[in-house]
Amino acid sequence: MRIEGATALVTGANRGIGLAFAQALLDHGAATVYAGVRDPSTVADPRLVPLALDITDPDQVAAAAERVGDALIVINNAGTASGTGLFEGALDGARREMEVNYLGTWSLARAFAPVLARNGGGALVNMLSVASWRARVETLGYTASKSAEWALTNALRTGLREQGTLVVGVHAGYVDTELVSHIDAPKISAESVAEQTMQAILHDQPEVLTDETTRSVKAALSHTVQGIDPVGITTR
Repeated sequence: MRIEGATALVTGANRGIGLAFAQALLDHGAATVYAGVRDPSTVADPRLVPLALDITDPDQVAAAAERVGDALIVINNAGTASGTGLFEGALDGARREMEVNYLGTWSLARAFAPVLARNGGGALVNMLSVASWRARVETLGYTASKSAEWALTNALRTGLREQGTLVVGVHAGYVDTELVSHIDAPKISAESVAEQTMQAILHDQPEVLTDETTRSVKAALSHTVQGIDPVGITTR
């Protein structure tokens, strides 16, 4: 599908991967890119249109769908990580991860499904993670929320097929952002994640496996449970 001339919405677009998504859309000729963020004052790129949007707030989600009624591309990037582990950390953190990463993404997809249908189908992109498939004891709350978001993404492909909406799931291991700046490990750039996603939109591809770690873990899903080794896999 096309990007040039399109109106797009990117959630969490004030920094990191979300900002890279928004800038890549502009670089590919998008006419208008809305940056959906909780605090519009944090949107520094003057080319973006700030939009107050907390994806866990039903009223703000509904208002966003009404304001961006000409959206052709919607990128669900907003997310959170609390660090809640299997045996340590408050479960409130895990609840927040599920509320934002899973239910917030679901809420936004529901609100924008009819918008995309009216505009000819368009594309809905969900920023997932290699953690969708491989849990770590130390960050179980996050990985569980991403597994749920992956299941949601698969269901959206089925549910939005008839209206012609391309649903893209983007998976990545470590991405070089502030979130994992304290981790000493190979990382892919946010710009690479964004550009690979633009190519998926342009060529109607439903899934993006952004790095070798992600491709290896996805391939391992067909192995036995013992063959899926969680060591070294963390959040994006």
